[in-house]
Amino acid sequence: MIVTATPDLVLDVLEAADPVTQRAATAKLDALKSSGADFAATMDAEVGKAAAAAAADQSAAKVAEAQSGAVNGPPVQVIKAPASGEVYRKFEAFILQSFVETMLPKESEELFGKGTAGSVWKSMLAEQLGNQLAKGKGIGIAKQLAAANPAGPDVTGKAGS
Repeated sequence: MIVTATPDLVLDVLEAADPVTQRAATAKLDALKSSGADFAATMDAEVGKAAAAAAADQSAAKVAEAQSGAVNGPPVQVIKAPASGEVYRKFEAFILQSFVETMLPKESEELFGKGTAGSVWKSMLAEQLGNQLAKGKGIGIAKQLAAANPAGPDVTGKAGS
């Protein structure tokens, strides 16, 4: 059996979708196609409508919560963001992994094994070598990225600028 990834994946998602939702989405897409409107502009408008509806729903929920005096819902889980230097170090480790993987011998079945298992072992070795190389001083990618992009959230709460 020959599998083509994109069409099969799209068809699987389409078949798994709720038929009513599927028909509604198809009707919206057909309406967009027949109107001749710019797709990007239409999508931007739809995103704006969805954001406005979400903001209205959120403000209504806050009002209802304030009136009831009780907090309903799941507890909030705070996820600590990694230090910006750690992100750059991981990026450098990934780049070094790619470099190391290309430098490893192509014909090395005796060392790593045959087939998929051999390529997985080779990839794992390259990953560990890249991580170890980046743990020290690395090759300077992380340092340059950290200097070019100062850490810390700005006034709006978004990292960077």
